[in-house]
Amino acid sequence: METHPLSRPALIALCLALVLIWGSAFNFVGVAVDHISPFWLTAWRLVVGALFLTAYALIKGDRFPPLRDTRWLWYAVLGLTGAVTPFLLMAKGQLTVDSGLTAVIVGAMPLITIVLAHFFTEEKLTGFKILGFFIGFLGVAVLFMPDEFGLGVTGDWVAQLTILGAAFCYAGTTVAAKRAPKTPATIGAAIMMGAACLAALIAAMIADPSGYVPNATALTMIVLLGFGATILYLVFIDRVGPSAMARLNYFPPVVSVIFGVWFLSEPFTWKLVVAFIVIIIGVMVSRLSSTRFSATSGPQTDLPTPERGRPRPPIPPVRPDRD
Repeated sequence: METHPLSRPALIALCLALVLIWGSAFNFVGVAVDHISPFWLTAWRLVVGALFLTAYALIKGDRFPPLRDTRWLWYAVLGLTGAVTPFLLMAKGQLTVDSGLTAVIVGAMPLITIVLAHFFTEEKLTGFKILGFFIGFLGVAVLFMPDEFGLGVTGDWVAQLTILGAAFCYAGTTVAAKRAPKTPATIGAAIMMGAACLAALIAAMIADPSGYVPNATALTMIVLLGFGATILYLVFIDRVGPSAMARLNYFPPVVSVIFGVWFLSEPFTWKLVVAFIVIIIGVMVSRLSSTRFSATSGPQTDLPTPERGRPRPPIPPVRPDRD
């Protein structure tokens, strides 16, 4: 994928902005669910994202494939698994779970991806990946413990499992996207979000036919969720490339916890610190393997990995003794 490199200060500023938006997205959802139902929050969030992505693709001059093209089906399914379902599950879970805790749970997604990739791709489990998964699993288990050490589970364990289900959806979408037909980033994202938007609107009309009008607070959160993250994502991909995304995925949970404690008066507990550290250690250990699945870092984003297809073979080195 062709990129347009930035100067170092501009790159640092873009990375900081992206981390802040990704991290605060969990906080935005936590605020919005107090003012609008999870179904309509998901629907309006996807409407904003779909409108912007479609307009962006058209302005950029990218062409959508004909309707008979299999990419429509591929990315429509990815929209259901990678946007509608996880957005709804997280919104439902955040009715009772703090945004910082949600971010830490979703941060376990790369570890889930490692396991799914073993069964559905050529990227098989190694000793480091297995060890990293179990370390990360212990981190997730910490989140289900009560504040006082014991053998019981936290009272919000059902809601936390719901959020963990969203992480499974993100992981499954990451693995499935590796097999999707190759298509430009803007087109794949627009198809994915467009299909997700339609599905979410239908679901919201059925589940909550009277709650479709957001108030000012909910509308502000919806615009920030649907527009802010999308535009920064596209700029980052265009300027840096998708491989650099992996380096940023450790930071959004930290931002979410800080914002949750600072702005939303969410409690700061030992579980958040211990779980986050253990999960990050698990992810780092899993990356010690010599063969890496480049998508395991996954998106805290809402869009598919832009470039599909198999990796190109390495370019052989130039030998000085040959012309």
